[in-house]
Amino acid sequence: MADDHSSFTKDVLLVKGLKNTTLVWRLVVLAFAMVCGVYICSICLKQISTGTKIGFLDINVIQKPCPEPNIEPWEIPYVHYPNPKTYSREECSCHPVRYFTILSMQRSGSGWFETFLNSHPNISSNGEIFSVKVRRSNMTTITETLDTIYNLDWFSSASKNECTTAVGLKWMLNQGLVQHHEQIAEYFRIHGVSVIFLFRRNLLRRMISVLANEYDKNAKILNGTHKSHVHSPKEAEILAKYKPTLNSTLLIGSLKQVNDTTTKALEYFKSTRHIMLYYEDVVKNRTKLMDVLEFLKVPQTNLKSRQVKIHKGSLSSQVENWDDVSKALTGTQYESFLHEDYRREAMVASFRKGLYMSATRDECGVIFEPYEEDERVNMTVPPRSKDMFFYMYLHVIYDMGVGIPFTVFESEALKTVNVVPYRYNQIFGPLSGGLRSFV
Repeated sequence: MADDHSSFTKDVLLVKGLKNTTLVWRLVVLAFAMVCGVYICSICLKQISTGTKIGFLDINVIQKPCPEPNIEPWEIPYVHYPNPKTYSREECSCHPVRYFTILSMQRSGSGWFETFLNSHPNISSNGEIFSVKVRRSNMTTITETLDTIYNLDWFSSASKNECTTAVGLKWMLNQGLVQHHEQIAEYFRIHGVSVIFLFRRNLLRRMISVLANEYDKNAKILNGTHKSHVHSPKEAEILAKYKPTLNSTLLIGSLKQVNDTTTKALEYFKSTRHIMLYYEDVVKNRTKLMDVLEFLKVPQTNLKSRQVKIHKGSLSSQVENWDDVSKALTGTQYESFLHEDYRREAMVASFRKGLYMSATRDECGVIFEPYEEDERVNMTVPPRSKDMFFYMYLHVIYDMGVGIPFTVFESEALKTVNVVPYRYNQIFGPLSGGLRSFV
């Protein structure tokens, strides 16, 4: 009995000991679990923090400057990456843009020239922005306007949906340009703006165009509407009927003033990157436009304009008091204006009168020009020439009555007798008195 009681006492002590040991182990496991939980939570927090940092790093990568294009070192100041305030360039953000300005004078062909540029899918020339006086009232407004244009925030009919490669405007010399020439030249230098000079050689023709345009502003010959530029031969013919009377007494002084203004502008902006063009040269040789595209570093493509020339033919037919004008300029440094350019346009006009050269009856689509005296028969154009004209024999046009574009039959027949180019980059010379045909 004593042994049983002793055994019972031992069992109770053993159970109590086991209970105490289990409690300790439970506390140890609980502590371990808490430590593990804290550790796991800390790792999760670190991962969240790292993820946030990675997100910010990704944004910073997007905002990094675009890599420099593969260009010559001297070109770098003229390559820009605008960041418009009014919209996002998105996929075009790393597409480089060049800035340009057309410096010219009224009635010098700048409007016609600008339509060619705007026919290019990657060029935006925003017109005569500073014709509005408030925009040129001081250098502050001038700078703000230029900044808006070159930052691609200026919206006009010339704005492009495609990635713009070159953006600019047309700026007349009498629109604050000469007055603020020092500050503007400095702006061009700092912002890498290239300059396209466009003037007329024959200042007398320009004066006639200016006077005729001023007259139409008041007279509004075209159904009560003033048009500085027209798109149909009929409208051009109507406007050309007006013959201004020139003040022969003030004529030389006026021509000198225009010439001096042009000379000063060339001097003021000679330090800029620029190209020099004359209206007459572009009219005679449209490949000059390709030189401009090369100057702006944009892809080469065919450029088009719907504008129609208003004043054609000899100067004597465009001035009311031609005898007085001729007498005033004869023997002066401006005498050449009486005879310069279009010297054989009377012959061209006579040739085209009553003769249809366009096979589609779109006579404006075929441009004629007399060949120059130093041009020879059987001239050939180098394979990579950009000339867009060929030579024709007069008797082919008169006697055979062909039109441009040639039909397949006409083309094959004329090739057989060797009087038409086999390819557009080949030309065949005219007989004496022949014409160049620009197509």
